Amino acid sequence: MRGLLRHSLLVLTATLAWAAPAGPARACPFCSMQGQTLTGEVVQARMVLYGNLINANEVKETTDLVVEAVVKDHPKRGQAKKLTLKRYIPPSLDGSKYNYLVFFDLFRGKFDPYRGVAVKPESKIPDYLAGAWKVKDRPLGERLQFFFAWLDNPDVEISNDAYKEFGNADYADYKDMAGKLPAEKIIQWLKDENTPTFRIGLYASMLGHCGKGRGQKIEDASARALKAILSDPEKRVASSSDGVMAGYAMLKPKEGWKYITDTLKDQKAEFTVRFAALRAVRFLHDYRSDLVGQKELVGGVCTLLDQEDIADLAIEDLRKWKQWDLAERVLAVQKSAAFKQNIVKRAVLRYCLQCKGNKAAEAYVARCRKQDEEAVKDAQELLDLEATPPPAAKSDPSKKKDPR
Repeated sequence: MRGLLRHSLLVLTATLAWAAPAGPARACPFCSMQGQTLTGEVVQARMVLYGNLINANEVKETTDLVVEAVVKDHPKRGQAKKLTLKRYIPPSLDGSKYNYLVFFDLFRGKFDPYRGVAVKPESKIPDYLAGAWKVKDRPLGERLQFFFAWLDNPDVEISNDAYKEFGNADYADYKDMAGKLPAEKIIQWLKDENTPTFRIGLYASMLGHCGKGRGQKIEDASARALKAILSDPEKRVASSSDGVMAGYAMLKPKEGWKYITDTLKDQKAEFTVRFAALRAVRFLHDYRSDLVGQKELVGGVCTLLDQEDIADLAIEDLRKWKQWDLAERVLAVQKSAAFKQNIVKRAVLRYCLQCKGNKAAEAYVARCRKQDEEAVKDAQELLDLEATPPPAAKSDPSKKKDPR
């Protein structure tokens, strides 16, 4: 099971590494949900209405929508309170009543409903989207303040969408607004057994910001809440513990960093836990080098070089951070059990290919080239591809303004 989990995580890591540009990702580092939000969909739709469905006719393939709220209107609708959708939408199998948020496009002059979101009749989704629409053009920090208020909404469609807004947010903007959040409320969320585990990393990182500078009582309560999660073996594995470790380091840099390094060194700890500690180190390196020095961060990563199931990831980080003075330490991995794995050998090769001017690294590349020249060429091509910036987006002539 441990090997299978490690394989799955490596596949995911490799996929993300291929898709993402080099450098810190411009998104929340502790969120597991990114992508299109309801607000983004409203922007793209020609019209968005909310209401209940009646008169479903399977023969005619039609269903009537009784409009209760207008999220985004279109002049062509006029004042119509009921629209006939060219879709047959049968009643729910369990007999429960639902209202629908319906997104429309225009096709040949007629409204085309291309997506519907079913919600309970008591849902506040019209209010949520109306508020989101009002703040959509405001600075990101202000928008996130709005979405924060909806994170604990009982409607999962709303709360997950608000969470996704944080997932899409650039950390620099998120960092600025996080210090203004109510620490007491976030502590309650972290203590609540009903809080989804995938949200804990985000909430913990929020607390790392807003739990600081609010007085010793709040700061200590915040640190205790995070330490309680890390001390619980089940929660530590199930939650987004990289965010918890990072939040702890933000609140208590000395104690938090010690916890991270102790976790990195603990070879008996689950891979997922040590990998979370490595992600916390990456966060501190990329975003919060004011908390822990560069030398300490690099040293923390080096503790993983002799661990069979994670050495390759540590070597990759040292390469990306351009730590070429550690070539001897990286090459020493050849003497460890970790070097039996092809993925570790590949990581050492990638490091040495970019470690220009180091004789030992160049000698290693030369030996690899004699053994398998094609493998070295492939590794170099991937490195070149990784270093190539994405092509600039071409302008769309159809969107140019009419000079008249």
